[in-house]
Amino acid sequence: MMTEAYPLSWPQGFKRTAPTKRRTAPFGKTGSRGYKQSLTTADGLQRLIEQLELMGAINYVISTNVELRNDGLPRSGRRAPDDPGVAIYFQFCGKAHCLPCDRWNSVADNLAAVAKHIEALRGMDRWGVGDLEMAFAGFKTLPPPGGGVPVDEAAQHSNWWDVLGVDPDATPDKVRDAFRRLAKKHHPDTGGDPDIMAELNTAYQEGMKR
Repeated sequence: MMTEAYPLSWPQGFKRTAPTKRRTAPFGKTGSRGYKQSLTTADGLQRLIEQLELMGAINYVISTNVELRNDGLPRSGRRAPDDPGVAIYFQFCGKAHCLPCDRWNSVADNLAAVAKHIEALRGMDRWGVGDLEMAFAGFKTLPPPGGGVPVDEAAQHSNWWDVLGVDPDATPDKVRDAFRRLAKKHHPDTGGDPDIMAELNTAYQEGMKR
């Protein structure tokens, strides 16, 4: 399953910020008359893509609830979505990662926040205190935008039918029933383990796309 650029594809296991706790970001820009202005979606995109390119990230997907331009990136000037969250999927040093953010009130500011985060991590290279690969070693790897399991975890995962407890030739209905039964037990909203739920989701996708 492809990671969707639109609508927002929030990564499994990452907590959401409650709408009442979102705030106005301190980013902004200085206008032609010296007044501070809010960022547009185009401004946030420019900052983010610049940092992704400088970092050396590849195959990135910028997922938001903003309609897309012809080039697959969020379109500026659209009505602000109710959910301003963003999730940036990319590959770095052979591993798939995602940096999500929904702390701020606008998509533009959340894009800029991820850009600021990457810029701070890149400072490790500039100041000689660690490096980017070391920094991302602490992040949970995710399935790449094209689907599948992370490179470094592929050998550790069971076959999808083992995860769901069905036969390899199980019908879609049996796959769906097994997934729903296990999801009720392991979903984080009911006290389950997010890692197990993420594995169940991956297994379900594998089983249904045959």
